Formats: sequence, structure tokens, C-alpha cells
Amino acid sequence: MRPIITVLRKPPSIDFMRWHKLGFAFSILLTLLSIGLFLSEGLNYGIDFEGGILIEARSTTGPANLADMRSKLDSLNLGDVSLQGFGNASDVLIRLAQQPGGDKAQEAAQEKVRQALGKTVEFRRVEVVGPEVGSELIQAGVTATVLALIAIAIYVWFRFEWQFGIGAMVSTLHDVVTTVGLFALFRLEFDLTTLAAILTIAGYSINDTVVIYDRVRESTRKYKTMDFKTLINLSLNETLSRTILTVSTTALAVLSLLIFGGEVLRGFSIAMLWGIVIGTYSSLFIAAPFIYYIRPRRGNQAKKPAKADAMAEGAP
Repeated sequence: MRPIITVLRKPPSIDFMRWHKLGFAFSILLTLLSIGLFLSEGLNYGIDFEGGILIEARSTTGPANLADMRSKLDSLNLGDVSLQGFGNASDVLIRLAQQPGGDKAQEAAQEKVRQALGKTVEFRRVEVVGPEVGSELIQAGVTATVLALIAIAIYVWFRFEWQFGIGAMVSTLHDVVTTVGLFALFRLEFDLTTLAAILTIAGYSINDTVVIYDRVRESTRKYKTMDFKTLINLSLNETLSRTILTVSTTALAVLSLLIFGGEVLRGFSIAMLWGIVIGTYSSLFIAAPFIYYIRPRRGNQAKKPAKADAMAEGAP
């Protein structure tokens, strides 16, 4: 506990910039792997995008017997059938593949499921998504993500300078791509709640980045002749306590959702938890070091050693 308390009370002197090239290499590798997994394996699209029938059911006689229910539904020859428990032991999510034959075929499939499961199972919610709607949702999701990234870059550009805008967009794009790669790697279901999590991750990541950029801008005005690498390290260390507190509290909330939220929130929680980790990493090792190579303006700079600023600040 003592090191954490020390970090919170007094800014440390961690040399983040010493490892920034290694961070760049790791991020490039992670991004390429994510893109490769997406192109080769694809995503395990949920019913929102793939189309099909989603039924939220509850056993009225106690805990649901998934094996017995699966056996009954497999005998109906309705294609791929998936059953998952969530929430209480009596709650079940049933997913059926899209049935050929239009709306009447979907209604007929629902009726077959009702008859097969009998009166001991209560249907609480039924959703039917056609393949056309799913395709439109995918396009809308991609458009929303791209527009969000562009809006983030424009916002940071106007608030700071264009160099900061590029750094923010690169780090946020890294977070989004690696999150998609995570879902492709582990074949986690990708649905609308996951898409919402990705957009939330983008907002979370840019919030952390803006705090660091604001401190960098403040430091450039305060220490006009300080070496820029030293200045970035100083800004990262000064905001580190805030980063630790934000990550800790957010991670605890997301872990609660992952543990107690049930199957419905599982994808959202995993995406958010990964986003917190990768978003913090990208702010420290991508967004901040990136502007070292495309430096913003620092006004009139005299040829003075970096220590001169520190001595001037300490003078009465």
C-alpha cells in the first residue's frame, strides 16, 4: 500500500519516455494482430447484426434444466439453437437462427418452441431481427464509430492544436481496433451492447488523454526551455495519481457488472474492462509520446538549459 499512497501524495519520477518506442512497437504489433484476426476469423455477430430470434424465458418450476431444454429444441430442426443462463437460475436466453420464409416462418418457429417447452416455461421477451436490418445496423455502427473518432480529433484540435488532435485520434483508434481484435480472438458475441461499449471506450480514452494533454500544454507555457521529452515525463507523472484513481474506481464498477450483471451484460463488461486497461495504456504510451515527434508550438524559446526553468520557479 505504501507505494500507492506515495504516488497519490507526491508525483513520482517515472521515465515513461524511456519506454515509448517499445510501447509503439507493442501497439503496432497488437493492432496488426487485431486487424488480421478480424479479416481471417471475423466477429461472432449476435442476433442484432446476424439476424434471428431471441427469446428471454423463465422456468416457473425452479432452476432451468438447460440440457433438457436444449434436447427438446434440437429435435425441432430449427437450425442453430443456443441456450444460455443469465441472472437467476431460472432465467434462460434462447437464440434461434434466422428461419427461411419471412415473418410467418419466424412466428411459426416461436410457436414450435412454446409447444416444445410447454407451460412450465414463461416467455418474457421475444425479439426478431431480419438479416437486412442486421446489415443496416452494422453499417450504422461502423459509421457511428468513424464519426466519433473524427469528432474527437476535431474537438481536441480546437481545444489544443492539430498535433494533439492527431495524437488523440491515433490512440483512440488503437483502442477501438484492439477491442475488436479481442472479440475476434475469443469469439465473444458482438452485438449492439458491445458497440455501445466501444463508443464508451472511445469517450473514456479521450477523457484521460485530454487531461494529460492539458497538463502538457500548461507545462509548455510554464517551462518554455525545458527539454520536450522531460516535459512530457513531468506531465505524465503529475497526472498519474488522477489516472490511478480513475482507473481503480471505474474498474471496480465494471467488475461488478461482469460478476453480477449476468449473460446480458457480459460482452459489454468485458469490452469496458479491456477498454479501461488499453485506454490508460494508450494515453501514457501512445498519445503523449506521439506529440514528441510532431511538437506543438511553444512560443519564443531561448537557448537555455532545462535547469534554468526549475531554478527560476524556485526563486522568490
